Amino acid sequence: MHHLTSEEINRYAESFTTGESELLYDLNRQTHLKTELPVMLSGHLQGRFLSMISKMIRPDFILEIGTFTGYSALCLAEGLHPEGKLITIDNHPEQAAIAQQYFDRSPFKNQINLIVGKAVDVLNYLNYEFDLVFIDADKINYGTYFDQIIDKVKKGGYILADNVLYHAEVLEKNNAGKNAKAMHAYNEKISLDTRLENVLLPLRDGIMISRKK
Repeated sequence: MHHLTSEEINRYAESFTTGESELLYDLNRQTHLKTELPVMLSGHLQGRFLSMISKMIRPDFILEIGTFTGYSALCLAEGLHPEGKLITIDNHPEQAAIAQQYFDRSPFKNQINLIVGKAVDVLNYLNYEFDLVFIDADKINYGTYFDQIIDKVKKGGYILADNVLYHAEVLEKNNAGKNAKAMHAYNEKISLDTRLENVLLPLRDGIMISRKK
């Protein structure tokens, strides 16, 4: 994974960050062994960040768009209210199958609902008020996902969007690829939305934190 900070700084940060659970460590390892793009995994540092944010909010309902192998969902679930629920959506049955195995082994197996399908379709029939949303799916559709979920987010709720700096390609106005262009468009869209207050955090590949006023 391209880190925006140096590998040395990243390792230093990880060394002073609470370690992964055995389950997350195993999932991290299996993801590297069994998937073609293990860099899509949130990993230790970002995973602990997601856990910390969730524990600060103590959400009743979390929505995740883009499950991959389930690492980030398990981290976000750590902050759930005891009666809370996390809904995670992914369109890749093979990845979802790995995720479900690890959800079943976790303390949150009854709180995580994994839906296999296209997020643009699934989001239309979800009737929840979400305290926390994590967008980490196909970059081209970030803006679409935002439009679909903003009215389902509670006042004072949060939307986190991953990869918003896209390997720092967002700075390359002329040579940016389609994903980097999509991330720049999302960042612009979010910054102009008067319903939100935002901070773009240069953690790992960039996380946009938006709070609905």
